[in-house]
Amino acid sequence: MSASDSSAQTVAMSDAEMEAAVERTVEKLGEARSRVGRVIYGQDTVIEQCFVTLLAGGHGLLVGVPGLGKTLLVETLGAVLGLGEKRVQFTPDLMPADILGSEVLEESGGSRSFRFLPGPIFTQLLMADEINRASPRTQSALLQAMQEGRVSIAGAYHALPEPFHVLATQNPIEQEGTYPLPEAQLDRFLMQVNIDYPDGAAEREVILKTTGLTQATAENALTSDELMQAQGLVRRVPVGESVVDAILRLVRNGRPESTENGMVREYVSWGPGPRASQALMLACRARALVTGRLAPSVDDVLLLARPVLRHRMALGFAARAEGVTIDQIIDSLCESLR
Repeated sequence: MSASDSSAQTVAMSDAEMEAAVERTVEKLGEARSRVGRVIYGQDTVIEQCFVTLLAGGHGLLVGVPGLGKTLLVETLGAVLGLGEKRVQFTPDLMPADILGSEVLEESGGSRSFRFLPGPIFTQLLMADEINRASPRTQSALLQAMQEGRVSIAGAYHALPEPFHVLATQNPIEQEGTYPLPEAQLDRFLMQVNIDYPDGAAEREVILKTTGLTQATAENALTSDELMQAQGLVRRVPVGESVVDAILRLVRNGRPESTENGMVREYVSWGPGPRASQALMLACRARALVTGRLAPSVDDVLLLARPVLRHRMALGFAARAEGVTIDQIIDSLCESLR
């Protein structure tokens, strides 16, 4: 079943059927989050934001220092959500064909023909590890496939599996030998999820439960078809006018040329575009389902503002000189909605 098929089915639902489907989905998502939490300790916010990203049908950028469990998180999400999962370690010498695939010449029965060998991108959940270490050419090939849901090899198109999601990682502390993603390509990611160090209690749990003879393993909770059905339900979640107004105010105030916020005028060189509004709307709808509610609230907008907007805004020289961060700017925008 494709995502469009599942969306068509949800459109034909009655209100009672819709409510029953949402209740079933909420129950399954709750169990899925619980099973991920048995493997990934002390990162409840990160897990929630990853669920929101996938449920909204988007791609995520995971930013954190080494050793915080980014690879394990993606593997666990794939196992719990019933998705085929592959990992690609990005390096400067990685070529587009190493990800997308290539054609090989075969000879059989005296005749020659080309056969397409799919690359690792032909999976349902791809971990692009340290995506900023690859060359711009390779980054662009991946990001084009993310946007179009297909790859072009030798003039022929090959559709990617459904669902298809990319969770890319970046190391924020080591920039030597990297190729930062252009802002236009960063905009293709629905959310940027920053992963911080765990607190003391969580780190204690990590060292006790991951260094013994046995370790927790991920258990499946959903199938890929059930995930696509849930993605179809996300777009049916009703959104109140107060939430729509909050999204518009937040995004439009993030643009220096139209803002009422003094920090934005002084420190931001360019702000989020309409795709940010779309992403925030989808993310709010998805978070409502993930947290067991039938409709989003303004609180969802405030909680998702950072991961949705932080990679869609650029600081000017004055902000860098004075040590102002993009999260501080977003927090100042949120204050007007409280």
